[in-house]
Amino acid sequence: MSSVMPKVVIQLDEPRPKVATCSSGRTRTPVRVYRQRVDCDGSSLVRAITTWSGGCAVRRRSLVVSGAAIGLGLVGAGVVAVRGWGGPSEDRERSGAGADPAASRVLGTVQPESRAGFVVLDRGRPGGEVGRAVGALVQDVRGVGGGGIVVGFGLGASLFEGAGAPGLRQLRAMPSFAGDLLDPARSHGDLLVRVTGEDADAVRQGVESIKSKAGTHGWTVRWAIDGFRADNRVVGGRGLALNPFHFSEGFGNPESEREVADRTLVRDGQGEPAWAVGGSYQVVRVIRFATELWDKDSVEEQERIMGRRRDGRWLDGTPVGEQPNFAADPKGRQTPLDSHVRLAAPDRRNPPPLVRRSYSYDRGDGDIGIIFSCFQRDLAEGFEAVQKRLEGEALAKYVLTTGGGYFFVPPPGDAWIDALG
Repeated sequence: MSSVMPKVVIQLDEPRPKVATCSSGRTRTPVRVYRQRVDCDGSSLVRAITTWSGGCAVRRRSLVVSGAAIGLGLVGAGVVAVRGWGGPSEDRERSGAGADPAASRVLGTVQPESRAGFVVLDRGRPGGEVGRAVGALVQDVRGVGGGGIVVGFGLGASLFEGAGAPGLRQLRAMPSFAGDLLDPARSHGDLLVRVTGEDADAVRQGVESIKSKAGTHGWTVRWAIDGFRADNRVVGGRGLALNPFHFSEGFGNPESEREVADRTLVRDGQGEPAWAVGGSYQVVRVIRFATELWDKDSVEEQERIMGRRRDGRWLDGTPVGEQPNFAADPKGRQTPLDSHVRLAAPDRRNPPPLVRRSYSYDRGDGDIGIIFSCFQRDLAEGFEAVQKRLEGEALAKYVLTTGGGYFFVPPPGDAWIDALG
């Protein structure tokens, strides 16, 4: 196979077929069609991805326009999925039947992978053409692959200093919230590169390769951290994992890809630059857990602090798949008023407009916690609104945020690189 990087053209809203028949024999109406053309060494591959109503499986078809089919992954700007094209069932288990690919191209995958590496870079030579510096690095990093890893990018506020692109409306250095103790050396940065996958060695090698490539392009590593998702699984369409406090988390995320896209992707009319539409604001926070102190409490006390059972069941007996009515418990006799889940989302029927993608970390010497990560189309309505409500929560004495930052994950395509100037 040639080492020349392919060019990918993604066209949205292609003409839809009128109806189709699923493998189950049921007739369904198409919702949206995405068409991708990949050009490499004179060969082209066109793949159409159609999403269908009623939970039908995603149907893919590939047409070789000229030359042989190219064994490449989906290469976007915000996300590079390093995988083969494969047949109709490829990635079905993790992506989910009927998934709308718009959000997954930005977030990386529909459901979180088990391993992750976060590398935050600074330009080693400030000034000059920002777009050219970023473009050269991104093009090289897109070549990192193998082992089924996914590479994504996030733009820091400092990257736009001296850039030709208009700044993003809400992108700035992450402020220090109540109880935070941010280490400047482990916070903020010009460019976030995240590497995720199921194989720990592949992710680790990908991270090291990115660090090496960054150095050759004049970038320096500002900070980095590796994460994992213990007992990573999908239940009811949601990606769940066990955190260092022994609780399953991820229940607050939406079940459908349509709702994931609605919560995470920037829309027209938000006052953002045209090139940013379809991207997403990402918040990363490195939160240290006082596990030794936490483990001294009884399980019952821990569950009252969290507001849920360890396995996700609600304290008032509401089934896991349903949302409790906190208004029916105004004094917090069943779910304490200062519990984490009650403060974070006081109206569970109208959840915060964000999607979490968190990982646990263990640096040794008792430095254990989570790499909190969430995506949203609006920082003020998403993460910041939740974080302000959490002030004074019972959980506060057990956690300490020491680093992280605000970033913007660009939409597929290279318009954002061109806009940087």
